[in-house]
Amino acid sequence: MTEEMRRAELADSLREVRDRVDRACLAAGRRPDEVDLLAVTKTFPASDAALLADLGMTEFAENREQEAREKVAEFAALRPEATVRWHMVGQLQRNKARAVVRWADVVESVDSERLVEALRRATANALDAGERQRPLDVLLQVSLDEATGRGGCRPDDVPPLADMIMRTSDLRLRGVMAVAPLGGEPDVAFATLSVISERLRRDHPEAVEVSAGMSGDLESAVAHGSTRVRVGTALLGGRRLTSP
Repeated sequence: MTEEMRRAELADSLREVRDRVDRACLAAGRRPDEVDLLAVTKTFPASDAALLADLGMTEFAENREQEAREKVAEFAALRPEATVRWHMVGQLQRNKARAVVRWADVVESVDSERLVEALRRATANALDAGERQRPLDVLLQVSLDEATGRGGCRPDDVPPLADMIMRTSDLRLRGVMAVAPLGGEPDVAFATLSVISERLRRDHPEAVEVSAGMSGDLESAVAHGSTRVRVGTALLGGRRLTSP
């Protein structure tokens, strides 16, 4: 496929996804500008992110540190004038914190005190070394079921983690993130997340972001207050195979 063919394909997909978001907002009585679109580019090349940036996209997400690090650097070489933000949305090990804060503007998968401390320390060091210019925005990933291996803290752990983040100037609490349980009812999951978000905002009014909804369930997420939908397949197509 030529670059122009891929650009046209991505433009069509982007139009369709934005139309879905617009319709979901209309159905929920919300304005379309209340919901950001985050392009999940994992397993896709930096050239796709560059083409999406040409089409107006400014928010991109990755879930593996090494792939992201290389892609962010390649994207910067392809589009040096582009102003975009990169999000880490995958589970993050503490020993990857130092590497992640060098390229990520936002980490959406914070779910433990040890990870908060690792990111705080790594961000402070990166700021001192000139490897980043501003604090790290973070979201608390909330587990909406009892499944293990998908990341996320228990709802009861949200308040103490939020308080811990607010005690440091190196991290900025922006809100919550969640993935609907596999095989579960998205409406139930996202309604629960909405309640958790509302409680968080009572103590931390600046934590207004709700990152929820993907290609298959974004309409449900928007109906329950999502401010950011994370879309990969519907935007870029089926996932490409990657090496372990």
